[in-house]
Amino acid sequence: MDLSSLNPEQRAAVRHSEGPLLLLAGAGSGKTRVITFRIAHLVRVKKVPAEQILAMTFTNKAAREMKERVVELVGAKTAANMIISTFHSLGVRLLRQEIERLGYKRTFSILGTADQLRLIRDLLQERTDSGGRKPDAERVQWLISDAKNRLISPAAFAAANSDFNRTLAAQVYPLYQNALKAYNALDFDDIINFTVKILSENPEILEKYQNWFRYIMVDEYQDTNKSQYELSKILSAKHKNICAIGDM
Repeated sequence: MDLSSLNPEQRAAVRHSEGPLLLLAGAGSGKTRVITFRIAHLVRVKKVPAEQILAMTFTNKAAREMKERVVELVGAKTAANMIISTFHSLGVRLLRQEIERLGYKRTFSILGTADQLRLIRDLLQERTDSGGRKPDAERVQWLISDAKNRLISPAAFAAANSDFNRTLAAQVYPLYQNALKAYNALDFDDIINFTVKILSENPEILEKYQNWFRYIMVDEYQDTNKSQYELSKILSAKHKNICAIGDM
């Protein structure tokens, strides 16, 4: 495979096929290009089955562009067998198969931000403090979202908060989750949270996906939150073939 268009450091990263690898470089230095060449090298030189490769990034646009570059290097037929997607797209794919472990149906829906806020406002009705102050629904929504992204359960969140909106968020969080479940619905933050929960609590399911995704690439690693970090960590724990690329 021709790597002459890469510099020596990039070529070394592409050829590093086994074990963990962390690449830090400045913006615009060709980090995503390294990922695509690394994927092609795994398939064409190391003969890794394409379906064992997982690449995750943050936006649909970035995932689409990465897939297009990989197609140029290995062909559309081979690239079609890989999963190159956002964290959340991967989570939805897994949850469509495994979410029944959490008491949901596979036909779950995903609430948009406006619907989440509407539900939280309904749950906050008639809640005030001793001075008659009304809660900030958007603030409560953000607090619940932040807790989910840090993998904090409703019970743990309730034990750690005291100011007005945080206290209300702690009270509403479990009610909000119960309402979502009654509707067979998830919000955006549940996707990764529930994926990590299922993998963490079901060793046989975890092993299945670890053996499926033996080679994992994470782009824009500096932007991962705790739940995304844990998903990357748990999926790569068995084979340890993870390449994380981020900005310095």
